[in-house]
Amino acid sequence: MIKQLLHFKTKHPFLFIMMIGLLLRLIASFFSRGFGMHDDHFLVIEAAGSWVDGEDYQRWLPGSPGNTGPEGHSFFYVGFHYLFLSFLKLLGITDPQWVMLFVRLIHALLSLLVISFGYRMASLITEKQTAYKVALLLAVFWFMPFLSVRNLVEMVSIPFLMYGTLIILRQELIRRKEEPGYHRTSFLVAGFFLGLAFSVRYQTLFYTGGIGLALLMMKNWKGMLTTAAGFLISVVMFQGFIDFFIWKKPFAELIAYVTYNLSHAYEYHTSPWHHFLVVLVVLLIPPVSLMLLFGFFRDWKRHFLLFFPTFLFLLFHSIFPNKQERFILPVVPMIIVLGMSGWDAFKAKSAFWQKNKTLERGLWGFFWVINISLLILITPMYSKKARVESMSHLRNYPSLKKFFIEDVNSNILRFPPVFYTGQWPDYEYMLKENTYQSIATGHNWTDLNQQPDFVFFVQDKQLDIRVDSMQKYLPALVFEESFEPGNLDRFIHWLNPINANETIYLYRNKAKIPEAYKP
Repeated sequence: MIKQLLHFKTKHPFLFIMMIGLLLRLIASFFSRGFGMHDDHFLVIEAAGSWVDGEDYQRWLPGSPGNTGPEGHSFFYVGFHYLFLSFLKLLGITDPQWVMLFVRLIHALLSLLVISFGYRMASLITEKQTAYKVALLLAVFWFMPFLSVRNLVEMVSIPFLMYGTLIILRQELIRRKEEPGYHRTSFLVAGFFLGLAFSVRYQTLFYTGGIGLALLMMKNWKGMLTTAAGFLISVVMFQGFIDFFIWKKPFAELIAYVTYNLSHAYEYHTSPWHHFLVVLVVLLIPPVSLMLLFGFFRDWKRHFLLFFPTFLFLLFHSIFPNKQERFILPVVPMIIVLGMSGWDAFKAKSAFWQKNKTLERGLWGFFWVINISLLILITPMYSKKARVESMSHLRNYPSLKKFFIEDVNSNILRFPPVFYTGQWPDYEYMLKENTYQSIATGHNWTDLNQQPDFVFFVQDKQLDIRVDSMQKYLPALVFEESFEPGNLDRFIHWLNPINANETIYLYRNKAKIPEAYKP
């Protein structure tokens, strides 16, 4: 078996790498349940899932109670999920865990294109062996399988960005060499796919703008204009028309998004300008990350068409106050493509590295030990397990109307992923600044009909005292079950307590639901 695999690897190296990438993403699809961050669940699945059931849980649509107009959400990507979840419902697949398995599988297949496009791009600018290295890194970098199956717009935009870039790169090389096969309409297609990336993630505009400027500086103004035309066609179709259909105003959500971010730029996580350079150094694992960044900057002139849009994207995010690590994910594959190409080109001409090949092998050996260790830990990780499993438990109570979250040790609400209940109950909560009396009075708990069916206590700190305090106003509360975070959730919380992964204790209000669910 091993001998056959080695033979296959030698005969079909790229296909072998793709198979590894597929296997890792299938593992992530089946085992990496839950969600990674707030945005990849609550800004996609909660909205689309509620629409399928005839609700508007996030109140994004006109006419929904509480909606005050466009909030800056692109309906293109969430709209795809609405259609896909509707199709699954038509097939009778409604269990949230099964639904999310199919969603992850779709994203896993989409992410394979990143490996393919990265390999093809590298093949156009460097040696075949270096292109294989690029493909391998894109397939097995420790964060790629886990993030690739998430509903993260930064990751989903990557295949569209890379395909558009690949088309333009190929056409530009043909134009320079004056070879047959140059088609101006290819730039139109490229612009269309770059427009799709924009419809998934608005900030990719700075990458696309960088490509346009690069083409202009390379005196291919016709290619630039044709790319822009394709981009505009795509954006008008998937932003302008959709927003007009919903709001009777084209680009309503885009305008709201820009307005909001300019007004609230300093209200989120802010960091110094070099923040993303540090993120890249850590994310890509030093010292290999330093080698890749060196290669990325070293050959900027030779590969200007690829370098400039990537650099402009990084520059924008480095200047803009709101800095979250995931923001730079759309260009990480391009950094790997250019970094590996530049490093191998430098190494081939460096007397030092030619004499010290053992040193380089050692550095790569260290990288692979760390990367494979992280890959094994992260790829099957069940993220936010306690929050997801606690909501999944409520699916056993189809008559559920309302639940309550008690998290008095926190100032921030850890939003419950209500999608996993299979229904859309209301919920209320109390945080550090609240008191039990004010909550009970404010929600009129003296009226049995206003009481919650369940109460979730988040964290075990002074749990007995907190339960006693709650039982003064909800005397029929009884313990039902506890939900533990996953092992990796605990480890991540230990590393950085800002990652809220706590044990959740579920209490049932017997006055509302007398009997516990019995499987």
